[in-house]
Parts: sequence; structure tokens; C-alpha cells
Amino acid sequence: MGSTEYPDYPQIIVQYSNGFLISKVMFTACELGVFDLLESGDPLSSDAIAAHLGASTMGMKRLLDACVGLELLAVEMTQEGALYRNTEISNVYLTKSSPKSQYHIMMYYSNTVYLCWQYLADAVREGRNQYERVFGVSSEDPFGAMYRSDEEMLKFMAGQNSVWSICGRDVLAAFDLSPFTQIYDLGGGGGALAQEYISLYPNSTVTIYDLPKVVQAAKERFVSPEERQINFHEGDFFNDSIPEAELYILSKILHDWDDDKCKQLLAKVYKACKPGGGVLLVESLLNEDKSGPAETQLYSLNMLVQTEGTERTAAEYSQLLEAAGFGVIQVKRTGKLYDAVLGMK
Repeated sequence: MGSTEYPDYPQIIVQYSNGFLISKVMFTACELGVFDLLESGDPLSSDAIAAHLGASTMGMKRLLDACVGLELLAVEMTQEGALYRNTEISNVYLTKSSPKSQYHIMMYYSNTVYLCWQYLADAVREGRNQYERVFGVSSEDPFGAMYRSDEEMLKFMAGQNSVWSICGRDVLAAFDLSPFTQIYDLGGGGGALAQEYISLYPNSTVTIYDLPKVVQAAKERFVSPEERQINFHEGDFFNDSIPEAELYILSKILHDWDDDKCKQLLAKVYKACKPGGGVLLVESLLNEDKSGPAETQLYSLNMLVQTEGTERTAAEYSQLLEAAGFGVIQVKRTGKLYDAVLGMK
């Protein structure tokens, strides 16, 4: 349909109807290695790209042209024919080697999230996640389902690291956290946010607290032993004790759980927290009337199909913090994907 104007067909309907197609074009080009092949900057013909990547010439030509239309590739017409090259966006965000690469989160969405979203109508009817229907695993423990294999766990961890490579500094700089030097990153996963923290606040140490198999994978795959300011603690923060610290980070944790689970966890954090310490919530905040942002509303639906939780407003997170005992609650909207809420003890 492109950008053609339809007098009786609102353009917003055309745009939204094509949303799935657009994302799959980007995901497929990532998966096939198109952007990685063109990373050197040398433009190539569609035939050459197809030959390098083991794809059909007809299919690759159509994929490349769609990427040009989406401004993910640029094309130059020569006497020999069309030559394709990366745009700055694809070089920075879609090549695997870029420090800001979003390749891993793209692949996680393509191969896992989208499968769950096929059953969005069932999730809405039933009010529960769709892991059992999609993957044949119990949906009672969302992270047991999410980490149903080592491969899936590593995909998820790499995807989350991708997110923090571009969003981490914004949320950690939303408040001056320099007075806190002893940090626990609860559910810290692959450690990208911890790495951003010690880069921004070099006098601090950060302990990643996560499930034993997650911690082992972080040590082996994601966090170098040379990063001596990052430590690890194996455990389940719902069922095991939480050690004393000055600041606790809960990044994209509370949105996975219902209010009761959130209150349970925050109460444990409050009890462990040193006087004068605090907790930093990193979440995508809904407007107070829940009219937007659209991205956060979509994330909330994703929580429905994948977890037990929901996205919340700043007031709702503040109420959860107050119920646990935290006071002097501050909220900072970053203008990016994720915002920050700081509660003090």
C-alpha cells in the first residue's frame, strides 16, 4: 500500500496494518545478515548480496528494495545496476559489531515475542501469558518459561543488554546517584546496566543479584573478570534473603509482576536497605490518565502475553514504594523509552 492516499481509507489504518510487515522486513534483514555484510561501506548489487548470504536473487532484491523504502538501506543506480549500502541508522543499530547494536533484541522479538503476540486475543480473553499455548511449557512461572532453555536465556540476556547499551545512561543520570557507592542490581541479568553504572559513577561497586544460571552465564558471556567493580550474588530475590546495600536498582523488574508481588519484593528491599539509602525503579511510565505513550501501552500488552505484570503510572509506582515504607519519592521522565523513580529510606 505504501504511502498512497486513499480518500475512504484513513492513512493511519494503512500505517498500522503494515506495522507487522515493516518490523518483519527489518528482523529478516538482520537475521539474514544483510546489514553485517554491508558494514564495510562497500556497496553491493542484489545478486552479490544474495550469493554471499545464500538467498534467492528474486527474494533478496525485494527485501533490499523494501529496506530502501524504510530508509534502512540506501541505493545508488550505476551503469551496472543498483548498488546497496547501509544507512547510518543500520550501521549503528542493526549490525552485530556496533556498541549500540540492537540485533539481539530484534532477534528476541522476532523469534519469541512475536510468537506470543499471535495469541494476543487469547491473552486478553484469559488474562494470562501465552507460553503454554506457544511453547508447550507451564505459564505459572513466567521466567521458568522465558528461560526454558539455555539458548533462550542467552537470547533474552543479550537482548536486554542491547536495550541498556542505548538507554542505560539516561536512566542512571536522571538523578545524582554519586552518594551511593554500594549498589545491588536486582535481576541485573547480563550486566549492561551495571557496566553503565560504574562507568558513570566510578567510585561505586555493583553486585548483580540474579538466578544462579543467569549469574553463571553473565560471568561466562557478558561481564569480563577485569571489571572488578562488578560482583555477583546468586539467588531468587523473592525467596532468598537480600543483603544490605545503599542503593537497589530494579530495572524492568516490577512491570513483570502484579501489585502483591511488587509489594512483597519492595518490602524485602526496604528492610535490607541501609538508612539513608534508596531504591531506583527503571520503568516505562504511563501518563497518569493512561492515554499514552503508545510505546508504553504496547509494552503493557506485552506484559500480558509474556508475564504476570503491567506497565504503571508514576503515581502507581509511588504508591507501591510508599506501601513498602519508602519516602521522598522523586520521578524523572527521560523523554526516552525508560524513566526513573527514586524512593529513599
